[in-house]
Amino acid sequence: MFGSFIQALFSPETWGAVPFHFWSLAIFTLGCVVGSFLNVVIHRLPREESIVSPPSHCPHCRYSIPWYLNIPLVTWLWLRGKCANCGAPISVRYLLVEALTGALFLGCWLVYGETHSGVALIFCLLMAGFVAASFIDFEHFIIPDQITIGGIFAGLGLSILCPALHGGESAKQGMEGGFWGIAVGGLLLYGILRAGKLLFGKRKLELPPGTTIIFGEETLKLPGEEIPYGDMLYRKGDFVEVEAEKVTMGERGFGPVRLRLYQDRLEIGEETFDPASVNHLEVVAARLVLPREAMGFGDVKFMAAIGAFLGWQGVLFSLMLSSILGAAVGIILIALGKRQWSQWIPYGPYIALAAIIYVYWGEAILRRVLNLG
Repeated sequence: MFGSFIQALFSPETWGAVPFHFWSLAIFTLGCVVGSFLNVVIHRLPREESIVSPPSHCPHCRYSIPWYLNIPLVTWLWLRGKCANCGAPISVRYLLVEALTGALFLGCWLVYGETHSGVALIFCLLMAGFVAASFIDFEHFIIPDQITIGGIFAGLGLSILCPALHGGESAKQGMEGGFWGIAVGGLLLYGILRAGKLLFGKRKLELPPGTTIIFGEETLKLPGEEIPYGDMLYRKGDFVEVEAEKVTMGERGFGPVRLRLYQDRLEIGEETFDPASVNHLEVVAARLVLPREAMGFGDVKFMAAIGAFLGWQGVLFSLMLSSILGAAVGIILIALGKRQWSQWIPYGPYIALAAIIYVYWGEAILRRVLNLG
């Protein structure tokens, strides 16, 4: 019964019963609605808040937003980017995410809708993941596991239900396409990450005298930068080292001392502590040494998730193009004085952009590059 439902859902006859551009409008509208939900995900997920409760509300006055003031695109434009209750500004990001998601959904439908509606809908889901991951990575320098690991399982499951996602006809072919995409995406980027560790070693930061460094529950907080521990300390031998002028740990204080934070222990001078038992750790220092990686481990899981949807060919395309895009943007930002050579640049958005290009134009680009006609 379930198989019959899936066949009907993906059947061209089902979708062809209504004019194509009726669906174009419907898919764009759906994308805007999904974008409205993604705004909640982008704000709450990295803060480990529920994306279901409480309902949408103004972050300034906590006003619960009624449905008629929560219409994608329309509400923000009608209220001119301000809260209807307190008049506080609402970030233009909310409008941008809704419009961008709607446009990406529409693009998937226009490219794939006439040939295979199922592939178009699955790529819409992938686009939603790209939008959420990119905006979160830009702001917090992380890609949550709910997106990456969830994407791996979702991509593999949908590959089995819709083998056409990988150009196949049977569930076995779909599963193989998704599996090899996951394997190549994850293992290839993990290899690059390990090679980057050997090549780049440690990152030494010279900070202004008297700089305060906060060791939070999940991230190391520097002035203008927040780095997840998972991107620095995922190997047992990795550690963060600080030559501290002053250390405040709860009610205890330490004078000039060397501090090292590992996965499983915190060393302050000659004393050793369990990091899980430390509620507050604040350090004043002018020098910091961090484990340095070519990319974060979240990027490895993100590429594996992309492979589940796009196969190993999409992984290779996305890896090569994202490297070019990331390097170009990084060099431009450094030249403009917006970044320093040693400063972390989120890589996830460039992987997502490269994968989007592959979804829309990958086959044409590859044919042109390989001179296949």
